[in-house]
Formats: sequence, C-alpha cells, structure tokens
Amino acid sequence: MAPSAKKVDNRTATPALKKLTAANIPYELDIHDVDPTSAKGFALDSSEAMGVDPATVYKTLMAEIDGEHVVAIVPADTTLNLKKLAKAGHGKRAEMMDRSRAQVVTGYVPGGISPIGQKHAHRVFLDESAILQERIYISAGRRGWSLIMAPDDVLQATGGQYADIADH
Repeated sequence: MAPSAKKVDNRTATPALKKLTAANIPYELDIHDVDPTSAKGFALDSSEAMGVDPATVYKTLMAEIDGEHVVAIVPADTTLNLKKLAKAGHGKRAEMMDRSRAQVVTGYVPGGISPIGQKHAHRVFLDESAILQERIYISAGRRGWSLIMAPDDVLQATGGQYADIADH
C-alpha cells in the first residue's frame, strides 16, 4: 500500500523539504499521526501508521565517531552497530549522542530528526540494506512527517555514503 503524497506550503516546510525542493531532488511526503509516548520508537510507529514494511522505514540516529558528530540511518526494525559505524567512519570508537544534544546539533526534535537540512553538515552513513529498496522512508524533520525517496537521492541530498552499520 503506497502512502499518498502531500504538498506542504513553504511557510510550514521543514529545512529538509526546503533543501530538497531547492536542489530539485525528487521526494514524496507522508504525514501521519504518531504517539509521542510510544515505547516502540517513532520509526516503528510510523511504519505502522503508514502501513508499510518496517524494513523500508529508516530511523535517523546521531552518534559520534572519536568525538565527530555523524548521522547514521538504519532500518526501523534493526539496531545501529556502533563498532561497524566506527569502522565505516575510519575511527576507533563510536557512541550514541544524547537526545538533548542531538536536538541542539541538528535543529530537529528527537523523533523528527531528518538527515537532510540539519543546522550543520555531518558525515552521513546509510545502512547498505537500503540499496535493495526502490524507495525508503526517512524523517522529513517533524514527528509524523516521512519523506519517501530513492536511497541514492538520500545520499545525493546529504553527501552521504552506504555502509554496513546495522545489526539485522
């Protein structure tokens, strides 16, 4: 079941939507309800709300490799492997960023962090499982807003790279 594309007027557009539009990178947008108190996680809730396979919905996680802020994008039904992330980033050690710090660093609220249009550019690692997907769902920069994009377009928008970073 494919979600319906929605148009958002530029006054309510997130930085991610503005960046994609300015760069003429194709995307669709799905807006759905999310439960801010859910214990499952926003990405799994979003896959349920949209009626799509959780393996196609990717969560954006902020981490640090040897102190450098990085973005890790992994499927909703997997976990980020910090050792694999450190290796992908040619570092020694990776650790998750605190949620409040992630909000300051990205300009987005946790549960709505998009890898696109963050306040500062960071290296982006998209789990290589995305290569097998025609389209993936990632946060559009607001809780309950999901971008539907080709994985290569996500990398074009972020300057990112594919990497083996998730435990499936």
